[in-house]
Amino acid sequence: QVQLVESGGGLVQAGDSVRLSCAASGRTFSNYAMAWFRQAPGKEREFVAAVSTSGGITHYADSVKGRFTSSRDNAKNTVYLQMNSLKPEDTAVYYCAARPRVYSDSRHLYDYWGQGTQVTVSS
Repeated sequence: QVQLVESGGGLVQAGDSVRLSCAASGRTFSNYAMAWFRQAPGKEREFVAAVSTSGGITHYADSVKGRFTSSRDNAKNTVYLQMNSLKPEDTAVYYCAARPRVYSDSRHLYDYWGQGTQVTVSS
C-alpha cells in the first residue's frame, strides 16, 4: 500500500502561482511513477502531469504545458506540482496518484490516490 496526502491548495487570483505537495508513505517511493490529475465540478478527472521514478522525465497535458512543472524529491518521499500563471479554468480538485515503475496519462492505470486538494482561481 502507498498512502498519499496532498497539500498546498487554496484560493488564488488569476496569474498567481501555487505549489502543491504530495507526501507518500508505505512502499519504496522511488519505485513509483507519480502523476497529478484534476477534476472540476461536473467534469471527468483529467491528466495534468506525470514524473518518472527518478524525476528525470516529465510529461504534461497540453493545457498546462509551459505553466506547470512537476518534480519529486525521493529523499523526502514527496512529489510537487508548481503551478504558474494560473487561470480560472485551472479551478479543480487536484489529486496525486502513484503506479509502479512507468507513468501514464490514463487515470485508470493508477493504483493509489490521495484525497485531493482544492485549487480555486478567481478572475
